[in-house]
Amino acid sequence: MNTGRQPRDRSDVAEGRGVSIVSRTVAVALIVLVASSVFAQDPDRGSFVPDIVKQVFIDPTTYVPAIVAWKATRLDWGSSQVFFQNGYVEKNPRFTVSGRAGDTAIGYAAGNRQILTDALANLELSLINNVSERVFERLLVSRYPNQRKLLRAVGWIERGAMASLLTYRQSAGHFRQWKENERLAGQLGY
Repeated sequence: MNTGRQPRDRSDVAEGRGVSIVSRTVAVALIVLVASSVFAQDPDRGSFVPDIVKQVFIDPTTYVPAIVAWKATRLDWGSSQVFFQNGYVEKNPRFTVSGRAGDTAIGYAAGNRQILTDALANLELSLINNVSERVFERLLVSRYPNQRKLLRAVGWIERGAMASLLTYRQSAGHFRQWKENERLAGQLGY
């Protein structure tokens, strides 16, 4: 967490319940609409949903961004505690008692719950991306069966690029802040 030294923008993480409801609604609508068109073209209709679920579940790009962001945020939060105990304030409003930047940090357990909530929101973003990409890929493969390898390669590239982007945006600042916290704590003798 940012301990009063630099402000941090966390707009890259879905905030509030409204975004979550909208993203779930979009994902369900996308799956239903695309699945109905794929079922009409695919003679093996029964395996569509189980195949998509299996592919998304075993794909590391589904869960790695959430795990890395969770770990980075936990390192940042844990290394910030010594500063909070010595009078520093939290610049990230999502981790303050009042909800405003530059205020007293919420408790350690409450911060851990907030981090878990963020990780689940990150997992949801990855899940929606991977499900929609797999459905779209399956639709294209059924339409262009001679391009199966190319379409699957493009799918891997898209999922990998998206996972890399999400991981970087959600965790790079926390890793930097963790290292800065460790350095400053050492200098101050905490």
